[in-house]
Amino acid sequence: MSDLGLGGLLVGGLVLLVLLGIHIGVALMAVGFFGVWLVRDNIDMAMRLMYMAAYNGVADYIFATIPLFVLMGLLVSISNVGKDTFTVAEVLLRRLRGGLGVATVAANTVFAAVTGVSIASAAVFTRVAVPEMVRHGYRTTFATGTVAGSSVLGMMIPPSLLMIIYGVLAEQSIGKLFIAGVIPGFLLAIVFAVMIMLMARFTPAKVFDLQRQADLARQNHIDITLTGGQMATKLVPIAALVALVLGGLYSGFFTPTEAGGVGAFGALVIALMRRSLGKGNLWRVLHETGSVSCTILILLVAAAFYSRMLSVAGVPVAIADVVRDAGLGPYGFLALYIAIVLLLGMILDSSSILLIMTPVAAPIAQAFGFDLIHFGVITVLAVEMGLLTPPFGISVFTVKSTLNDPKVSVESIFAGALPFVGAMFLVLLLVCAFPLLSTALI
Repeated sequence: MSDLGLGGLLVGGLVLLVLLGIHIGVALMAVGFFGVWLVRDNIDMAMRLMYMAAYNGVADYIFATIPLFVLMGLLVSISNVGKDTFTVAEVLLRRLRGGLGVATVAANTVFAAVTGVSIASAAVFTRVAVPEMVRHGYRTTFATGTVAGSSVLGMMIPPSLLMIIYGVLAEQSIGKLFIAGVIPGFLLAIVFAVMIMLMARFTPAKVFDLQRQADLARQNHIDITLTGGQMATKLVPIAALVALVLGGLYSGFFTPTEAGGVGAFGALVIALMRRSLGKGNLWRVLHETGSVSCTILILLVAAAFYSRMLSVAGVPVAIADVVRDAGLGPYGFLALYIAIVLLLGMILDSSSILLIMTPVAAPIAQAFGFDLIHFGVITVLAVEMGLLTPPFGISVFTVKSTLNDPKVSVESIFAGALPFVGAMFLVLLLVCAFPLLSTALI
């Protein structure tokens, strides 16, 4: 069998195992082990490569960023910082048509800069923003779709766990990847906000429950008011944390690992000052940090082994030769790659897509002359779209489970999130066409 045929068989087998419900880490290890055994006909070599991947896969200092940023995000989530950020945005934007939708995007943008996990954002703002938007006469479908759609900002605006995973797999600087995500992340937020205002202006029936708004107008509904001092008090903690983490990273004063440590300490101080760690909350945060971090690190070990197997089998080189011989060219390859990632996004979670595709695609992209930092931003953007597309759409299911309202169907949340998928695709095309959007700050 040719290298390409064997590679297709191994990658197809991996996808099949994941679809059958096998844990992605187990699937990666199994495919990697049997792949090396088949290619080299040497079980001892397969065992040695597995041992080397298990040790070298997490021996690097940079892997400390994972538990530190997870801990920071969970401490921020439990401290009601997200709620305070949304309240301030609500007060500032309440007179804008569709202002609460824009406020949700704005609050999610700020919250994303200290969490790096989309699921955390979806859970926090489902509790905070959806009831408030519905109370102000917004359609539940629009409210839940806005929370799910804007939650993806957590994977683009640094710090981002997907950026860390991609950086490890593609052997790229995580600090540079964080900085590369700044402009696309804020561009995505701006496009979301503009889209919401246009929808509120030209298709109000999709945004507002018009009967409910008329009833509120007759009842002289009173909005929340805050003084300048109260707004400053609510914003100071998260603003200080964002300035500390991103300022230190951007200036080069902190490495990504050091930024994670400083950020986690800052988040701990905020949680202590707000007395948010009582009633078993501290133990729950530490337990969840360990659980999430161990899961990711095990996946990275398995992915390192899978990547070595692909190299031993010569799969990336064989695929690159086929793509080059087909005359697709760099952008033809990029279009094909994005299409595959979007299709996988419908059936797999974000981490699984990165773990399967990055070891195969990154060497080919480099051979075609792509900057792997730019390619990483494109990859994360494409993978993010999978968070909102059926049937898997993990952000949508997070909103559904957090809301816990039988009247709100999963289908309605997917429908509400659909415009955000279109907006993300527009930003993806812009980043593909203008690489400076991702590399200008590096």
